[in-house]
Amino acid sequence: MQRKYINCYKNLAFWGKLMYKFERYRQLGPADFNQPVGFKMDPENRWVKKSETIPWDTIEEKYAKLFPSKTGMPAKPLRMALGSLLIQKQLGFSDRELVEEIMENPYFQYFIGLPWYQTEAPFVPSLLVEFRKRLTDDVLSEINEMIIAYNTPGDGSHPDTDEKDSGENSGTVILDATCTPQKISFPQDVNLLNEARENLEEIVDDLCRRFDYYIPRMYRRNARKDYLNLAKCKKRISKKIRKAIRQQLQYIRRDRKYIDELLETGCELTQKQAERLAVIDKVYEQQKYMYDNHTHSVPDRIVSVSQPFIRPIVRGKAGKPVEFGAKLDISVSNGWARLEYWSFDAYNEATKLVETIERYRAREGHYPERVLADKIYRNRENLSYCKLHGIRLSGPALGRPRRDEQRDRRQTHFDQNERIEVERQFSFAKRKCNLGKVKTKLAETVGFTLAMSIVVLNLRKIQHTLSRLFGRILHFLLPQQKLVFVQ
Repeated sequence: MQRKYINCYKNLAFWGKLMYKFERYRQLGPADFNQPVGFKMDPENRWVKKSETIPWDTIEEKYAKLFPSKTGMPAKPLRMALGSLLIQKQLGFSDRELVEEIMENPYFQYFIGLPWYQTEAPFVPSLLVEFRKRLTDDVLSEINEMIIAYNTPGDGSHPDTDEKDSGENSGTVILDATCTPQKISFPQDVNLLNEARENLEEIVDDLCRRFDYYIPRMYRRNARKDYLNLAKCKKRISKKIRKAIRQQLQYIRRDRKYIDELLETGCELTQKQAERLAVIDKVYEQQKYMYDNHTHSVPDRIVSVSQPFIRPIVRGKAGKPVEFGAKLDISVSNGWARLEYWSFDAYNEATKLVETIERYRAREGHYPERVLADKIYRNRENLSYCKLHGIRLSGPALGRPRRDEQRDRRQTHFDQNERIEVERQFSFAKRKCNLGKVKTKLAETVGFTLAMSIVVLNLRKIQHTLSRLFGRILHFLLPQQKLVFVQ
């Protein structure tokens, strides 16, 4: 899925079904939040502090444009939707657990914009699915820029990009790519075919039940037994594997013929069944090709029946030569992380460097002074582009060094040390922001997960900076106590 940096608040038919009641309200202070038995909010609580770093009114005004309809049931406020998802992303709650925690925690209720403490649930857990669909990766990218501008010193204005740059290049962009693994079982040909066969059997059973037909003989027990003969085998040899694959292909072909016969009699598939059947046909075609040609690779290979958008990504990493999930590019400038591009297909990240630099120029009004990236970004096209615009791309020049060439090893060492910042962001996102294993099942919600993790990264950076600043202020203001040793 290619990233599109356009105004994502226009031309969205999905939002025409609901209306949005935009109300500009005064931000409640911790002392104004009513609680039972006279308890008061702690203004130094982390969720109180975090709520002060988010421009809720600005985001709310943009969010209201997603709902062009003036009639219908009012949607939930943006602060409630975004605040709940931020809590879930940072703490790793499930949908049901999140609603229960919000009911029990007054600080969570304050963070999502409730005016007072209440014991009933503010929304049902199933509504979180709609929140994720509305807050797409494009919407969250704009929200991320609003948060960065709100917490950046200055007026936050950007120069007009149509005019010629008035200043020189300045700033640093750190760029790198990684892969976020999807939570799926390791794909094996026999397991994939067995799952496809079980799905076909469920479709046949449903059609016969809905249209009052006798269920045909599908040899379920024999198919299951043939699969377990290999699955429980301690030592798998190629001869046994090929035999199991051939058997499962035969069972799938028979079940697929039964479905065609039922459809000819007037039976109709549901939309979900039709989509699943198309995936199974593609899986059967790929597996039959690999079986006939004695190969283990095929273009655009499907590795999961339930999530057919996932593709194997070969990056050559130690311990993980093949990864299954989304590949994404992240840029870091002035400590702020941004999601530049993501896709389920394996792409060459070097092709995204020019787009990243141009977006930096659109934001800042000038080109960066330097770009820190690894070797894969140093191709001839990128080097020519950087040389044309006066940008220094880290790393040595291509080809063999000339006899009289003097390379600054000290500068290379400094660049490598500064480039570690993007690796630190990857590590933190995978350990603390649930990018270590993405659990979402839909392709559109994977983009939400990636973009939301970047927003959480920046909010954590803001909170960490404020806590360090507060600690330094206390260090200078509080009197220093001298230690007296009694002999």
